[in-house]
Amino acid sequence: MNTTEEYTEQKRFTVSGEQIPFLKNFSIYLDSVRKDDGVTFMIALRGTEKSLLLIYKHDGVMTAAKFDGEVFAGDESGDYTVKNCGLTTANRKALQEIFEFTRPVVAGLSNSFGFGDRIGLANAGHIRSLKGSAFKPILAQQSIRELGRTNRKPEEVMDAAVWAVFQEGYTAGFGADADHLKTFDDIDLMVNAGFRFFTFDPSEHVQNEADTLDEAGLDEYISKIDWTTLNSGFEEQIALYTSKPFVLPDSLILAPHHSDLKRAVVKYGNALAHIKKLSDHLHTAYPEYESETEVSVDETDSVTSPFEHFYIAAELKRMGIPFVSLAPRFIGAFEKGIDYRGDLELFRQEYLKHLAIVRYHGSYKISLHSGSDKFSVYKVIGSLSNAFTHVKTAGTSYLEALKVAAIKQPSLFREILDFSRSIYEGEKKTYHVSADLNTVKSGSELGDAELVSLFSHDDSRQVLHVCFGRVLTEKDQSGNYRFKQKLIDCLNENENTHYEILIQHFKKHLEPFGIA
Repeated sequence: MNTTEEYTEQKRFTVSGEQIPFLKNFSIYLDSVRKDDGVTFMIALRGTEKSLLLIYKHDGVMTAAKFDGEVFAGDESGDYTVKNCGLTTANRKALQEIFEFTRPVVAGLSNSFGFGDRIGLANAGHIRSLKGSAFKPILAQQSIRELGRTNRKPEEVMDAAVWAVFQEGYTAGFGADADHLKTFDDIDLMVNAGFRFFTFDPSEHVQNEADTLDEAGLDEYISKIDWTTLNSGFEEQIALYTSKPFVLPDSLILAPHHSDLKRAVVKYGNALAHIKKLSDHLHTAYPEYESETEVSVDETDSVTSPFEHFYIAAELKRMGIPFVSLAPRFIGAFEKGIDYRGDLELFRQEYLKHLAIVRYHGSYKISLHSGSDKFSVYKVIGSLSNAFTHVKTAGTSYLEALKVAAIKQPSLFREILDFSRSIYEGEKKTYHVSADLNTVKSGSELGDAELVSLFSHDDSRQVLHVCFGRVLTEKDQSGNYRFKQKLIDCLNENENTHYEILIQHFKKHLEPFGIA
């Protein structure tokens, strides 16, 4: 585990076997110390402010010149120069030019775990939680919706991930997920920020009512499918999918009738056409750009049946759309911020069918969206073999940040709690939640010792969870953030507590999978 060591005027830092005096009250993240081209790099902490320190002699001047910063110290003889550089986007890009491990990579067919970080201070804790796990981390992960709600730019998300990777000396590779992309502009934005994992979200083109339409209604919708983009027609689809049964691994047989195919086509036909357009744009506009794609149909009201999963994967392959993972809408309730609600044995039976479909079509990963805190589901999936998995979390790290505030600054947490209660009914509309606001007490009704218990109750977790955007962007009459900066200050002042809480929390997520 990374540690910091404080240096006083009596302590010296060794560079190339020589000792140089260090500035008083600085601490160094020891795992960050690296040397390249005459410069020793390290992440340093003074008070609660982090920076990148460069220590070099004359042979490192050209490399150090690539970084913006203040030359502020040297040793007694003047042989060494120390440059203090901010953790900025420009300096992050300069660092990535030098150290390959700070550049995001594609995860491919490795089990992977998405650690969304809506504030930008959690990634080091995420990395530490991975000790003993073979999951590949997706550290820079933010959806277009989350970017809008938090007023963040993709570059800020990448900055936070890269600086955490360098701080922790994490060299095993990390991914960067441009989540829930719906337009060409979304893709362009995230490519320009260096993201590699592109999650296509065609939910606006999914027809959920297909499950309940009669034959006449289905026929009417079929005439509205974008067959040109699909390069197909319904008669061709009939021949492809209903002429004979499909025998899958584990003795699973799919024998769809015409009505099954009609419902699949109506529900997902135009969604597949939209995915085709997004994929074509990514690979045509950026032909040399290394990337991987996930297809997400989870944010829909209707469950993805085994045949519908089969149909989606088959159509993606028929159209030549590369994808590394697919996120179906599973049976049961995958609500935000709480454990799975549903019949776990039924989930297991259905998940086995989805796995058989994956093996039939060739390997890709099943992706678990709204994956935060689904501990009972993790145990089910972890008990199965030959299951490549991608898990996507985001809001749960925000809740762990609020937990730090509840422990260390109860008055701040009470303000956030009461504000969240006041806006919950409006903020919940775009999320799959079921919290009863009447069960969540106000801050004044709870003693300091009771505040942390809110994170063990589903209703209070969801009320806090879905209000993150307003909490992180609300300003007072003077134009200052009401909560954001106070929360950031709290996390910086209590960094070790924050990291320990994250480590404990995410080990609970990772360990049930048994992937080591």
